[in-house]
Amino acid sequence: MTVAVAVTDSAEGIAALASAHAEARLRGSGLLIANLRLNPLDDAEIPRDVDVKVVEREPGVEVGDHVLRLLDDHRDEVELLVIGMKRRSPVGKLILGSLTQELLLSADVPVLAVKVA
Repeated sequence: MTVAVAVTDSAEGIAALASAHAEARLRGSGLLIANLRLNPLDDAEIPRDVDVKVVEREPGVEVGDHVLRLLDDHRDEVELLVIGMKRRSPVGKLILGSLTQELLLSADVPVLAVKVA
């Protein structure tokens, strides 16, 4: 089985990757990284103690569509999706970020949403 993670170029993306890595180690599973950044991940950021597959975002594909397509392509493998969440103001808490909301509502697997400590 595999833990999937959506990695953005932000503190939330780094937190999501760290949590997904910890989950993969705990479960004894692989790690499927959906790189949503404009540039490839730095080699130092890619865990070496679990089986890792990095999938780069295709140009012109919306990030939510990329992650959902990746989950669909690996539906028999992925057991958990990990995403990062930004802290919200009291008003902002009424409305999640559009990507977060899309993935929470549309993913066919359990979703672990993490925030920066």
